[in-house]
This record gives sequence, structure tokens and C-alpha cells, in this order.
Amino acid sequence: MKTVLKNIDYLVTMNEKREELKDAYVVVEDGIIIDVGKGTPPPGDVEIDLAGRIITPGFVNTHHHFYQSLFRSVKEVASAKLFDWLVFLYERWKNLDNEAIYVSSKVAIYEMMMSGVTTTTDMLYLHPKGRSEFIDSEIEAARSTGVRFHPTRGSMSLSRKDGGLPPDTVVQSEREIIEDSVRLIEKYHDREKHSMLRIALAPCSPFSVTEESMVRTAELAGQYDVLLHTHLAETRDEDDFCIEKKGLRPVDFMEKVGWLNERSWFAHLVWLSDEDIKKLAGHDCGMAHCPSSNMRLGSGIARVKEMKEAGMRIGLAVDGSSSNDTGNMLLEIRNALMLQRVLKGADALTPRDVLEFATLGGARVLRMDDFIGSVEVGKSADLAAFRLDTLSMSGGLSDPVASLVLCDPHKSDMVMINGKIRVQNGRVIDSELPGLIKRHNEISSKLIGGEY
Repeated sequence: MKTVLKNIDYLVTMNEKREELKDAYVVVEDGIIIDVGKGTPPPGDVEIDLAGRIITPGFVNTHHHFYQSLFRSVKEVASAKLFDWLVFLYERWKNLDNEAIYVSSKVAIYEMMMSGVTTTTDMLYLHPKGRSEFIDSEIEAARSTGVRFHPTRGSMSLSRKDGGLPPDTVVQSEREIIEDSVRLIEKYHDREKHSMLRIALAPCSPFSVTEESMVRTAELAGQYDVLLHTHLAETRDEDDFCIEKKGLRPVDFMEKVGWLNERSWFAHLVWLSDEDIKKLAGHDCGMAHCPSSNMRLGSGIARVKEMKEAGMRIGLAVDGSSSNDTGNMLLEIRNALMLQRVLKGADALTPRDVLEFATLGGARVLRMDDFIGSVEVGKSADLAAFRLDTLSMSGGLSDPVASLVLCDPHKSDMVMINGKIRVQNGRVIDSELPGLIKRHNEISSKLIGGEY
């Protein structure tokens, strides 16, 4: 069946020429874009009139912790630094179960989808003792939403008694981590083009896993040809911790354990030297830039301008909902622009630069840019539409592309993923959403209150 999206006021393609088309159309068949053009489109079985809209490639979220949507704005740590924040919340997170993971994952995904996200990753590193198959639960949730999903099998093996931060109740042995990583890859990882589900491996951070775990995970990723992900250089405290415990700064430690390679992408990368940036770029590593989270936790401002100039692959991310505390990719795009201008001036980055980070940049970080990240023939039909006739966009039509970043479209009007409409007229297509939100709040209240 052919679906024709027609009368598009502005189409941001992110193709090789970075073309922006007026009065455009997109033709989709079997989830694939088969035609893009201007003017009168060919007839279709289904025709959708998108007059008064700007269309972009669907946004790609490159770092998240879905379960944290249950722990937004927790009073006791609303103004805490990262390490104190973690220590407090670990004691609540240790009570998570599979239902909590499933419900929180759907809420987190739908929230992002409302801001134009069509592809997301997630780092789920909490695996409390006596519980299992948390990744399976979030995959089940993701499949029910229709999002394109690239989860990471997160892990922690270094507990508080061994010099790490997490309590014993949420860490696993090296054997448990490796065995479950292999299980998930063999069960779920789809290497084919247009894949809706891929698996990556993600030890949580240098201060929550052993050096052996980092090395073994990198070897496993090479064996199965999957990507690697972790938090890195997020705070000055982490920098000090790595020097004290490892005798090396974070990037140098990653080099030691074999993580500086084209498979790897790192979340945050706030505290980097010139040499760090040179090393990361030279090894073709990717970055998940989390501007709102970095502001929320007072972590600092990443040197994104310098990383872009060095040729690094850069994507954007909402990060976990208890360190943000929202899943709105439109805010990340805007904050990414504004933060760099605080440091480097008004010409540090352009609105189109950060829009590219959110689309093609994120696709490159996840090594999926051969089929997502741009609107062109042969790519997956992952698209986001935003209204131009809203109060907040009024007066911003001289450059609608820049206005998508500088103004506030609030939410997507339509989202298409793999050729299927998932958001229509500004609403998620799921009749069970009210009940989902109700259950999410019930679980959240019990977990925060210690009753779950």
C-alpha cells in the first residue's frame, strides 16, 4: 500500500546536500520511502495532507534510562550532585520489578514520541537480585509502542563494599553479565537493514564495574559485532575517582581496556581535555550529548563545538527522567544550541547543526545511518511533523527550520515510524494510555515511599 504525504510546507531532508524542500511530498510503501519531491505528488492508496507543517527525519535519542520516569523530581535529591543523587536513588531502584520496567518503558517512549522521537536506545543497568529478564520486559514494551529500539544490556559488577557506588543488591557477577548479554544478542539482535531491534552492551560506568568486565565486554562486542556504550567523563568527581582508583583519567582508562574504537559511543563527555577529544575523534568514537541532564545535575558543559570540529559523531539524548526530568527531545535540541553559545558565543552552533545532531547525527552514533536519519529514497519511513500555525510559532515563518529550534512547537503533530502513524493530531495512538499513566503513578508512589 502506498501512502502519500503531500502539501508539506517545509521538508528538512538531511540528505547529502542538506536540501530543504517547499511544497513537498513523500511517498511511502511497505515502511520504506520510495519517492521524495516537490509539487504535485503521484496518487496513493492513502493520502495525508500536511499543509501548514514542517517535516523532519524522526529524532534519534542516543541515551536514556526508561525506568527513571518513575522517579522524576524526587524531593530529597532535587538539588543533589551526581554521586549523592545516585547513592540515594539506588536504595529505591533496588525494588524495581518487571512490571515497573514495562510500565515505565512505555511511558518514557511515548513521552519522547510526542516530541518527534522515532528511534531510541536505553541503558538498563539495574538487575536486582532475585529478578531477571528486565531487558526482555522493556523490549516487550517498546514493541507495543512501535518505536525503533536499540537497547543496551547495562551492567554493574562493582558494589559499595568493593569500592563502587551501588549496593550489593543491584550488582551481578561477571559470569551473570556475560551469559545474559549473549542470551539477549542471540535472541533479539537483528543486523538487517531497516531493523526495528538491535542490542548493544553497556557496562554502566568506570566506577560501577570492574576493569575485567570492561575488557570482557569489549571482546564480546567484537565477537558478536555489536556496539558498546557507557557513561564517561560526566563530572569532575568521576575524573577524580578514576585517577584515584585506576591511576588514569577516564578517556585514558577507556583506551587501556580496549574501548576506543568505532563500536563505542559515550554518554556525556563533559570533562575532556584537548588530547581526550583528539583521541576520541581519532578512534571514531561517538557521543550522546545530554545538555538538560548536565545542567540539572550541575555536571558542566560539554565541549561540543570542539568535538564537532574534530569530526566526532554526535547525537543528542534526553538521559534518564530523574536527571532531566523530562523526555522532550525538542528541549534537548534547543538546550544543546544555547549551552554552546553560553561558552563560545552566538555563532558556536547553528539551529541546523543541532537539528542534525538530533537526526542524522544520532543515526550515525547508533550506526544506523544507512537506513534512518534522513528523508530520502530507500530509507525507513521515520518522520516527524510539527504545526507551523501555533501560537508559539507565530511570527517565526521567515525560517521555519530555525524556528523549530529557537521557538517552541511544544509537541509533534504527527509521527510516522517504519511507515506507520504512531502520533496523530498531536496525540499518541493508544487507547490504553490513561490507564498506563495511572498505573505508572501508582508504582512510582510506592517505590519512592518504600512500599513497593
